[in-house]
Amino acid sequence: MGLLDKIKGELVDIVEWLDDTRDTIVWRFPRYQNEIKMGARLVVRESQTAVFVNEGLIADVFEPGTYTLETQNLPVLSTLKGWKHGFHSPFKAEVYFVSTRQFTDLKWGTKNPVMMRDPELGMVRVRAFGAFAARVVDPQRLLRELVGTDPQFRTDEVHEYLRQNVVSHLASALASAGIPVIELAAHHERIGDQLAIKLTEELAELGISVPNFVIENISLPPEVEQALDKRTSMGIVSSGTVGSMASFQQFQAGQAMEAAADGGGSAGAVIGMGLGQSVGNAIVPPAQQAPAAPAQPAAASAPPPLPGWYLGNGGAQTGPFDDAALAAQAAAGTLTAGTLIWRAGMASWEPASSVPDVAKHLGATPPPLPPQA
Repeated sequence: MGLLDKIKGELVDIVEWLDDTRDTIVWRFPRYQNEIKMGARLVVRESQTAVFVNEGLIADVFEPGTYTLETQNLPVLSTLKGWKHGFHSPFKAEVYFVSTRQFTDLKWGTKNPVMMRDPELGMVRVRAFGAFAARVVDPQRLLRELVGTDPQFRTDEVHEYLRQNVVSHLASALASAGIPVIELAAHHERIGDQLAIKLTEELAELGISVPNFVIENISLPPEVEQALDKRTSMGIVSSGTVGSMASFQQFQAGQAMEAAADGGGSAGAVIGMGLGQSVGNAIVPPAQQAPAAPAQPAAASAPPPLPGWYLGNGGAQTGPFDDAALAAQAAAGTLTAGTLIWRAGMASWEPASSVPDVAKHLGATPPPLPPQA
């Protein structure tokens, strides 16, 4: 800094901070060699606090208002070493302006799932996200514990630390709430208030409080959500009437046909249609289904007999024989593996050994003896 800058700094006799950012928590007033003129005016606006630091020690803290910096107004600084008047100040101190407004644009979220025990689902993994507000309630502690000599301390320098504190307390807050996962949405506000109190107690040693904590969403893994959706659908069907049951069956059939039209496979279509029918029959008792027309007694009729078998031996045709007669022919040696057989529906005569329905009677029947010499 040159002589011109030094003189310009000495001529400025108003110490103030006009914040044009939305994320600055602490700002150090820039003065040449940290010198403040005798009689300078200090302007501290609402949502601000001015902290005087001399040689590393906090000397005075000023609340909102306008002050004339005289030694009699600074009982602590008045004991410090004085300086000559003119271009030398009787005060040699640093001035830190601390914003005490709420910083509301702080987001939080769980990078990894949080394990919790649900009274209905057992052990589940949940993810959550939301926002919270932070405020400086003790500027002296903040300067001692976090800021140090940083000339411009912003929210991003402490945001990650605050987010980690949020996540560390989230699991215990959810577990101690004793609320099923499917009912958490109705208790977001209460859980958020509990977390705000817990975090304020945790951050008190840093001079920071959390006046507001918002849980925007708590979600389950996709596969668990799909299972819950299916369970909800089945619950609606089980409590429905015959009309709603018919609608469910139509819906299942339509879904299956749509899947088949899109190339989903005929097997899946048949299963989907069958599922709609079977679920409907299982849930709605037969007494609730539409009455069917009375069944007419059917005339008893025996199945038509199978056509008989014909045998061909030595150019002679015998038959027809039923299944029992074929067994007798095989036992007598008339029916052998080489015997030609035929019945209605066959294109031609075939050896008995080539027709399974006849070959089963052959067993270990020996073939005909060879001709005698």
